[in-house]
Amino acid sequence: MFDATVAAALPERVVPAYLPKPPAGRTIVVGAGKASAAMARALEDHWTGGALTGLVVTRYGHAVPCRSIEIVEAAHPVPDAPGMAAAERMLAMVGGLTADDLVIALISGGGSALLTLPAPGLTLADKQAVNQALLRSGADITEMNCVRKHLSAIKGGRLAAAAYPATTVTLAMSDVPGDDPAVIGSGPTVADATTFADARAVLAKYGIDKPEAAIRHLQAAADETPKPGDARLSRASVRIIAAPQMSLEAAADVARRAGVAPLILGDALEGESREVGRVMAGIATHVVHYNQPVAAPAVLLSGGETTVHVRGGGRGGRNVEFLLSLAVALNGAPRIYALSADTDGIDGADEAAGAFATPDTIARAAARGIDAKASLADNDGHGFFAAIGDQLVTGPTLTNVNDFRALLITD
Repeated sequence: MFDATVAAALPERVVPAYLPKPPAGRTIVVGAGKASAAMARALEDHWTGGALTGLVVTRYGHAVPCRSIEIVEAAHPVPDAPGMAAAERMLAMVGGLTADDLVIALISGGGSALLTLPAPGLTLADKQAVNQALLRSGADITEMNCVRKHLSAIKGGRLAAAAYPATTVTLAMSDVPGDDPAVIGSGPTVADATTFADARAVLAKYGIDKPEAAIRHLQAAADETPKPGDARLSRASVRIIAAPQMSLEAAADVARRAGVAPLILGDALEGESREVGRVMAGIATHVVHYNQPVAAPAVLLSGGETTVHVRGGGRGGRNVEFLLSLAVALNGAPRIYALSADTDGIDGADEAAGAFATPDTIARAAARGIDAKASLADNDGHGFFAAIGDQLVTGPTLTNVNDFRALLITD
């Protein structure tokens, strides 16, 4: 089912149907995200217009060779200098275009960190510090990207505004709950309805008060992001080419063919990973005892993006934290097996997509002297599952439609 989820969102499968018509003038390709290089390659392979030029930035290890579109690799989830340099070049590349020109923006998950260009007066170090604090705070993706937009010179519609009067067509792969184009990659080509006040409220909510330069910038609120109705975005449009629900339906088809009843619980589940794990354990246990809300054999499928407030010494990772919480709550209950993994192949900052949980997960860990509850308290899901050999390591999948969670209840 995980393989089907990923395959349904591979760029070579989804990009061709959404390509815009070639323009009378030039075509410039820009983009950012873990899937952006593979998207660029698919665009090149199926483009029927004139010459393409451009630049996309992707995560280290996610590059795909292209013929005319330059691929730059940079750091994720904490930005680095190559990502900043690429963003600066990208912004310059779309300047000075005419109404006959076309900008194709390829945006996927990870674009927020990869497309980093600090607002005037801020440094890369400022952006890195805020990013690290947000990642550990438990803020959800909408909150994180609200802050990122207001510390940026390119996000929150600024890239499309710089390209005006050229037409901008964004092909976006959604990795966010609700598939909001303004949140995907922090919406560099999409009008931003959030404000500096909203960004300040997010930092206040999570007790983030440094670095001082970033706080001063948000307080000054000198240069708002382009808002809905901004004339500079009148020639910009977005096409969602892949989304979590599409991939969950592909997984459900696999289950049906195997004689297992699928129940999709939602493609936009949010909340603290450990809390979602406990809730899912309760639902799976109800299926075991009462065959409700679906009769076994069945699989409970869900997507979305939970959060981890890292308080311990572990590395976090929302999928492994979810699974560890689930396993602790089930405490060896029979007939329930689970997989939780990020479809991009990376759970948080760790080079593992996620992990598996089985009825004997807690017992096998205890036999190795590992206390599951202590590991959960330390936010050390990756260490826990690595120690018992139950990590799922896929390498870069070159797509990203958020997390995939499957709880299989056997009969």
